[in-house]
Amino acid sequence: MNTDQLKSFIQVAENLNFARAAEILNITQSAVSRQIHSLEEELGTRLLHRTTRTVTLTPAGISFLEDAKNVVGRLDAASRKIQRHQSSSIQILTIGCTDEAILNLLCKVLKSCRAQIPELYPFLKVIPHRSILGLFYQGEIDLLFGFQDDIPLKNDIIYQELFRIPLCCIVPDTHPYAGRTELATEELYLENIVVCNSYAIPFKAAEMQNRIAQHIPPESTYICDNLQALLTLVRAGYGCSILPQMNFISSDIRIIPITGNEPLSYGIFYRKNAVSPLLKKFISIMATTSFQ
Repeated sequence: MNTDQLKSFIQVAENLNFARAAEILNITQSAVSRQIHSLEEELGTRLLHRTTRTVTLTPAGISFLEDAKNVVGRLDAASRKIQRHQSSSIQILTIGCTDEAILNLLCKVLKSCRAQIPELYPFLKVIPHRSILGLFYQGEIDLLFGFQDDIPLKNDIIYQELFRIPLCCIVPDTHPYAGRTELATEELYLENIVVCNSYAIPFKAAEMQNRIAQHIPPESTYICDNLQALLTLVRAGYGCSILPQMNFISSDIRIIPITGNEPLSYGIFYRKNAVSPLLKKFISIMATTSFQ
């Protein structure tokens, strides 16, 4: 089945006249007949009743007409979209990140890019860690934001650090530790803790959560599937948790630095063999952006 067959059928069905359909399509009447005949053979049913004087639709033809119009309409729309894209000056840059925490920071970069790279068309993908890695390695993402320890570096992958983020303890604002300016890891051994699957949060944060959980009874450990669930339980007072110090955490949660831990490196990943002029411009603008 092809569009020529569908277009021939639509014109004959709407005009009930092979000669008129051929005129509209700018082909011969015999060509229209061949298209209709081959379409009917593929579908295994008659779409039209034809005599020397009249053309009428069969019940199958009446049913198929709307579907044929929808298919041709979608194909025409897709064709116009591609033509517009080819004739425009926009350049698509696919940017990936694993959570919404980076979006506030990314917004600063994109504001500068709008003025300096007007042809940039940013396409943002916020996808869980496990899924986004495959897309990045397959070349479907041009630039990936993430923690250095979370992305296995392959031969053609380049990592560029943007800043370092300390690991912190997060507690509800009603917690006895809420007024503290720093905490030692050992002080959390007597607290309830909320932990998260390692694929949903940075590896180093999950590692510390699990290390603390080893000193806590199982009934005092709450396990979550994702970051949003973790934050909800902390806000509700079920326990404390460990996360990088990011500015997306709710106002009713207190963030307390943990002593004796190296800050985590956060930056961008991109493929060495896929560095386009557009990506170079984007990285250059990002390098001059303050993320404080």
